[in-house]
Amino acid sequence: MPEIATTAAEDSDRSTEAARVGRRGRPGYDREGLIRVCVEAFNRHGYEATSMGVLARELGISKSAIYHHVSSKEEILDIALSRSLAELERVVSEAESRGAPAVAELEEIIRGSVAVLTASLPHVTLLLRLRGNSELEIRALQRRREITLRIAELIRQAQDDGDLRDDVDARTASRLAMGMVNSIVDWYRPTDDHSDETLAEMVTGLLLTGLRAPRS
Repeated sequence: MPEIATTAAEDSDRSTEAARVGRRGRPGYDREGLIRVCVEAFNRHGYEATSMGVLARELGISKSAIYHHVSSKEEILDIALSRSLAELERVVSEAESRGAPAVAELEEIIRGSVAVLTASLPHVTLLLRLRGNSELEIRALQRRREITLRIAELIRQAQDDGDLRDDVDARTASRLAMGMVNSIVDWYRPTDDHSDETLAEMVTGLLLTGLRAPRS
């Protein structure tokens, strides 16, 4: 059967229709890529101020295209918070499983927390900027608080073991320790000047030097 010739105008119409259909289809992001851009937008604008419209502009796609991957911006927040908290909780769990003295467990948790922060900086930054404005955020803050309480328990135990000075309140020391670790999100930028491991060693050394009991 002979081919039917088409005019230039018809070819142009078909190209336009193909492009329109392409735009209607699956957006040019996989789920991971979309979440990454959205988390960066939350950190830049603030979660509450970032609407789905803002996310669509940041992504360069329509709001409806976002729903190919997630049901709401709350789901994006939940995914991001769950990942950062799961990593921090993993650090605590692995340190506990070794059965080491409290001071050694404390050192491992501090070092591991710095490693998680530098490896997942956008997700942890989002976690640290929560204000507890929803049930989701309140649950995340509680999980974060439990990590700080575990650190306080370890400091208290290490004080009883004679490894850390006992003239410092353990709860206060734990808050100061995590405050130092968490402040990294405000200034840290990955560079070739120093490795993440070097930073973790530096933070751990400074914290424990100030807490260690003087040698007799």
